[in-house]
Amino acid sequence: MNTTNKHQGSKEVKLFAAGLLFSVLWPSAAAATKIGLQAAQPFVICIARFFTAGIIMLIITHGFLRNRFPQKQEWKQIAIYGLLNISLYLGLYVLAMQQVSPGLGSLAIATNPVFISVFSALLFKKPVGPVILVSLVLCIAGVLLAAFPLLQKSYATPTGLLILLLSMLIYSAGTIYFSQKNWNDLPMLTINGWQTFLGGVFLLPLAVFTFHPAQNIWNQQFVWSVLWLAIPVSIIGVQLWLYLLKDNAVKASFWLFLCPLSGFIIAHFTTHEPIGIYTVAGMLLVIGGLYLAQKKKKQ
Repeated sequence: MNTTNKHQGSKEVKLFAAGLLFSVLWPSAAAATKIGLQAAQPFVICIARFFTAGIIMLIITHGFLRNRFPQKQEWKQIAIYGLLNISLYLGLYVLAMQQVSPGLGSLAIATNPVFISVFSALLFKKPVGPVILVSLVLCIAGVLLAAFPLLQKSYATPTGLLILLLSMLIYSAGTIYFSQKNWNDLPMLTINGWQTFLGGVFLLPLAVFTFHPAQNIWNQQFVWSVLWLAIPVSIIGVQLWLYLLKDNAVKASFWLFLCPLSGFIIAHFTTHEPIGIYTVAGMLLVIGGLYLAQKKKKQ
């Protein structure tokens, strides 16, 4: 009995540590992107990030773990998922971060579960319940409220917010696509590695077409930004999230509540983004919307 309790206690500690680390790493992507944009073009950062993360994951999954390669239909599924989840979603996200503060970027990321719930209901022709609608309204209102003073101080633009919203919608579509496909027990590291790598391949022609050498400085700022986005965010952050989901999807989703708070704190200390009453109020609205959505899922 004692052994069982110790094992359970150890597991709970690991899950708590994983959730806490995830809630810091995931929203840190916004600040790291913003810092990288001071040294390089958006798509240059994307390509460097995707190829770095993808190659590392593929070496680990196929070289060290000896996992099998995708087969036949799986290649098509990974390609479509990579197009949605990497090329389009993150490509638009980094464009939005040119015109949006890192705090708002991390706040928007946290609203994804609500958009996914609405998309799922519409796609599968299920009624969108009042709780989900209220959650959606709260989340959107929270982002707009937090953005209000930032728009006045040129920390964000309406165009940037629209691009950010579009990226969130595409991410939701990608998540639903992923959940509806049969992956035949293909390891998640393999899926993540190939979708990240292929996402970079799909974005490469656009990156080459828009490339301007004078707009890129190959300095430490660029290198550290790319490495942070590739390893702590794209690799460690995603694997932590999958670990949490595997244990309990409902419990895992509650860690998203910490992401806006972590994101604004990180942005405040790294890019000197101001935190005021509108920021706090907007953040509370988003957290309230997330809570309602997750409570509904649990029921």
